[in-house]
Amino acid sequence: MGTKLSTSICGDALEVLASLPTASVDACITDPPYNMSKKKGLSWAFSSHVTMQEIWDRFSKDEFADFTIRWLKEVFRVVKPNGNLLIFGTYHNIYLTGFLLGEMDRKLLNSIIWSKPNAQPNITCRMLTESTEQVVWACNESPKRATGWTFNYQDGKAMNGGKQLRNHWVYPVTPKSERVAGHPTQKPLQLMERLILLFTNKGDVVLDPFAGVGTTGVAALKHGRRCLLVERQSPYVRAQKKRFSLAGLGRIEFETRKSAKRAGAKAAPPRREKNGRSHATL
Repeated sequence: MGTKLSTSICGDALEVLASLPTASVDACITDPPYNMSKKKGLSWAFSSHVTMQEIWDRFSKDEFADFTIRWLKEVFRVVKPNGNLLIFGTYHNIYLTGFLLGEMDRKLLNSIIWSKPNAQPNITCRMLTESTEQVVWACNESPKRATGWTFNYQDGKAMNGGKQLRNHWVYPVTPKSERVAGHPTQKPLQLMERLILLFTNKGDVVLDPFAGVGTTGVAALKHGRRCLLVERQSPYVRAQKKRFSLAGLGRIEFETRKSAKRAGAKAAPPRREKNGRSHATL
């Protein structure tokens, strides 16, 4: 990525991450697959609407754990030491993510609860209405060495009427006026702006390896940061181009990288660490 430009790459997250320079970005804010989609999707009685049947969000239990370990390790390498890591999730994946961050020797700082006052109702009447998501906030360093992570405390107080900002945030689900390309988990721009303002500084490069329709990038550019987005699904990348063009937020370069897996080529073996373990193992 150029020194003054933001970049969006259409390609496989693991492959693109492996190609990026070490310690080349300041923070990672991302909304990875939750592994909650079903082969036949989720549907409701008296409605033809079906959602959460995306192939990119379906893994076996072991595949999902391995995938999470692999992308986390690459993010640890690419983000600068003591850079912020902010990772979205629901109960489907957030406990695994938090556990792995601890096992992989990263300092856990906080969790943020995003509460949705207009969440979709649970019509089965067999469980509580799921109306929250969580964001795990960690520092890209071991608990013993972590220091100096970005937290714009005074900005947080200003957002909360002069009082300390709490970790329970209330934002409605993404409004229709913001939704693009039918992305099922698109985040509200206001929510992403708050994360950008609190946990990054002007001029920072913010990585999102599961960028979807680019809301992280829109929030970053809107507030004087740069972004490095990675998204595998080309319809979502096309939606990013349209969003950035309409918003007029500054220049962003788009590129496409053909996946070695899709091209039928033999994928490169996992990067080996000094202890001989591959990136796919703890």
